[in-house]
Parts: sequence; C-alpha cells; structure tokens
Amino acid sequence: MMIRPALSAAALAAWLAGCASQPAATGQSTGGQAPAAAAASAPTTAAAAAPTSAPAQAAEFYVVLPEDGRYYAFGSFKLYQDYLAHGEVALTRTRIGAGPTGQTVVFGITGDDVKSGKPSVAELVYDGQLTPAANFYGEVFKNGRYYVFDNLALLREFAAHGEVPYSYTDIGAGPQGATVVWVMDKEGYAKGKPSARGQRFQSLRAGK
Repeated sequence: MMIRPALSAAALAAWLAGCASQPAATGQSTGGQAPAAAAASAPTTAAAAAPTSAPAQAAEFYVVLPEDGRYYAFGSFKLYQDYLAHGEVALTRTRIGAGPTGQTVVFGITGDDVKSGKPSVAELVYDGQLTPAANFYGEVFKNGRYYVFDNLALLREFAAHGEVPYSYTDIGAGPQGATVVWVMDKEGYAKGKPSARGQRFQSLRAGK
C-alpha cells in the first residue's frame, strides 16, 4: 500500500515538469515565425515599387533610306547623325524582310538597350507602341534630301511609299547644301512654311 503514493508523487512531478516546459516551447515557436514573415514580405514590396523606364510618348523619330534598299530607324538625333556621318552605328538590331515593302529594317540602339534586353525607342515607335507627343519632330533622309515632319503618321507613310501630300521645299538650306523638304498636311500647308520646324532643324545641328 505504500508503493502507490510514491508512484503517484513521481507521476505528479513529471506532469508538473511537462507543464512548466510548454510555455518556453510555445514562445520559441512564436518568436521564430515573426522574422520569417517579415523577410518574406520585403521582396514583394520592393518589386511593387520598381519603376519602369519606357517612354510614354514618341518625341522624335528618324529614318534613313539609302540606296542599299534598307530601312534604318533611330530613336535619337545622336544615333541618326552618327549614321549620316559614318554610314553605320556601333549597335543595331535587324529584322530581315520586316520593312513596309519587304526590305530589311535596321534599328540603331544604345548600350542601355542591350543591357535591358528591351525594345529601343526606335523599335517601339516603328511598331506603333508609342503615340506621338504634341511636339513630335522627325526626319527622313532620302536621295540626298532631308524630309522634315511634325506628324508621325505622315512620316511613316512617306518612309513606306515615298509620297508626300503637301510640302514646301528649300533648295540648298540643309547641311552641305542639301535640299530640305517641309512635309505638311492640307491644314498646315494653308498656314505657310513652318518656321518653328525650321528653327528646330537648325538648332539640332547647332547642338542646342
């Protein structure tokens, strides 16, 4: 009869020990989950805040149509001038047979375009993924003449088919005595020669 109380006391001691250890275990579990949850949420917040670098509108676009039958497109005046000066640019992307009449299209691109792996401004404009800005300006260099536009749709139409609806022509007004053709729509033509566009043409070449 003396054995049972001893066993009961031992069992009671074991039970009390187990109860005393439970809060510590629960506390460790709770403390371990909070930092993990915070760490998991951090990348999501950073990704959501990542900015996009693509331009919202097309401010400029330049095309060269040389005698080799290719279509060269540029999203900046600098790349356009580099090509006119040297007959090439350092970096390009090419689409064989993708031109308006099946010619090869060559896009002048920058080092940043290569690093990002994304379409250049010229590609976005060519593909119609950018709407023209209110102050859009563009040029097509063809047969030794500069065709100057403030309307992207007219530029694309001329680059594809070589025709302009209305224009004013200044013989010898361009670099090295080249002829400059100011391409107009019907409404613009009625207002006369575009002086603001002429100033833009000159200021670009003066580096302003």
